[in-house]
Amino acid sequence: MIQVFPRSRARLSLMTATGLVVLSACGQPLDFDLRGGLGGFSTADAATQVVTAQRPSPDNRGVISYPNYQVAVAERGDTIETVANRLGVSAPELASFNGIEPGATLRSGEVIALPNRVAEPSPATGAIGTGPIQPGGVDIGTLAGDAINRSPETQGVQTAALPPAQTAPQPQTGDEPTRHKVERGETAYTIARLYGVPVKSLAEWNGLGPDFAIREGQYLLIPVAKQAAPATTTAEAAVTQPGAGSPTPTPPSATKPLPEPEKTVTPEAPPPVDVGEQTQTASGAAMVFPVSGSIIREYAKGKNEGINIKANAGDPVNAADAGTVAAITKSADGVPIIVIRHDPELLTVYANVTDVSVEKGTKVNRGQTIAKLREGNDAYVHFEVRKGFDSVDPMPYLR
Repeated sequence: MIQVFPRSRARLSLMTATGLVVLSACGQPLDFDLRGGLGGFSTADAATQVVTAQRPSPDNRGVISYPNYQVAVAERGDTIETVANRLGVSAPELASFNGIEPGATLRSGEVIALPNRVAEPSPATGAIGTGPIQPGGVDIGTLAGDAINRSPETQGVQTAALPPAQTAPQPQTGDEPTRHKVERGETAYTIARLYGVPVKSLAEWNGLGPDFAIREGQYLLIPVAKQAAPATTTAEAAVTQPGAGSPTPTPPSATKPLPEPEKTVTPEAPPPVDVGEQTQTASGAAMVFPVSGSIIREYAKGKNEGINIKANAGDPVNAADAGTVAAITKSADGVPIIVIRHDPELLTVYANVTDVSVEKGTKVNRGQTIAKLREGNDAYVHFEVRKGFDSVDPMPYLR
């Protein structure tokens, strides 16, 4: 699975998100081939309650452009060669990148990953805006127009009546989806379960056939979850009826002095945490630190779902405890992410590593080397502990 990241720290954050998505289906024992039923084939866990957004619309060439990668959407009767000719790219390279023969007929709506960027969508290619799809944000132009309309200088100005202005269509916005490269033995059901998305949404986003067939080497876009509307707070829900407001307090007597105000005691702020502390595993700890170094970023639920430990480039990254390698994946930059299952409910994640020395399904011992730290400023490992569906603070397991 390939997730796109900005550079440096932002890139690691999104790489972490990829690791989290890998684990989202791990609330139950990892049964990647969905053969857990007694003689029956069950896809119940793959049919999640997640509501996903629709796939963005391509331009006239069939191109959907994100900040870190682009894909092409095939039309009826397309082959790799016709798509390559339409985009001006090499057909053999495009076919090899997607694990398919150059002359193979594509399904209508099938997604083809582009190995290199082509010209960005623009009004000239049938797109509403120019450039890749970006996360939704504030429309500065609209805000400026509203500010001008509300300006006092515009009040009282006589204007001629004009026809209602048509609202200009807005460019597409949205989150960049994870991009997963299919490995041998995987199915649409196992991948949907791995990411916790409905298999039907996975098929719709990628133009899969009715049998949900996929091929080794194929790139799949993982559907993006649709954001739910913000919940109404109690304060917003409570509506005061007319005449039913708070009663007016009785004023104090002029002859009776007011009571002395109570003294408030300000609690002492907790001492700052030394994020540069050296890692040292206590005897009897449930797990060992994957590397020996300094913690440069601590666990913060919803912000950093693990800890970042900086050490020397090339240092070995070790398994925190005995277990089985449940998954190995890569980011869009080719940076590996390793997931180890220690029991049906407990897993660990190791992101931002290189030179992986284990394979999926490998049984590892506590402290066994599974990878190395990357070179340069990226010489730190992002380490997570996940219990079922949720991440937990790794420190209680390490001390």
